[in-house]
Parts: sequence; structure tokens; C-alpha cells
Amino acid sequence: MTGEDPGPLVRLFGLTGGRARPLGETFDLVAIVTTADASFESAILVPEHLAVLSVCRKPTPVADVAAYLKLPLNVTRVILGDLRREGLVTIDRPQSAAQTIDERIYKEVLHGIRGL
Repeated sequence: MTGEDPGPLVRLFGLTGGRARPLGETFDLVAIVTTADASFESAILVPEHLAVLSVCRKPTPVADVAAYLKLPLNVTRVILGDLRREGLVTIDRPQSAAQTIDERIYKEVLHGIRGL
């Protein structure tokens, strides 16, 4: 043993309980995380959980949450999965581009084509 401090590796292992994947349904980098319950102050949470709940008061992509926490993506996913399981956050798939365009835009495009 060299006596060197293993640093954040042990801490990350502790944060995830040794898990490399979140429990439950999988989600990708662009999934949107939103704090679901404002009563999380009474729960016993680690600082990383509290940071997620704070930053996700407004909808935030998973990748941005990982960047904010300065944690690896897999660790962030495990933390988010735990918070989702506790009902403290929701994780939604982003809408496809086809779902975000409303009927008004289609009518305007059709009107423009007819004008040619």
C-alpha cells in the first residue's frame, strides 16, 4: 500500500451504494428532470441529492445535471434514479420535434407553399 488517498473513487462508490446503473426505467442524456415534491426538506438526503433538487426546480436535462454536480454520468443517473424512486423528481423523455410543432405552424407552411 502506497498510502495515497484514493480520493473521490471511494466517495462515488458510497454515493451509489456500489451500483453502476439506476433502478427502474432507463433514461438518456436528454431526458428532462424536474423536482416533483417541495417537501423534500424533511427527508434525510446527501448534499448531492439536495443539489439535484435545487437545480431541477426548473426542467433540466440529465446531462446538465451531471455537469452541475461535476459527477460522472453513471453516478448522476443512479442518484436521479434514487430520487425518482422516492417520488422527489420526475424524469420525462423529451418530446420529438413532430410533437412540438403545433397546427398553426403547419397551416402557415401550407399557406406559404400555396403562395408560391
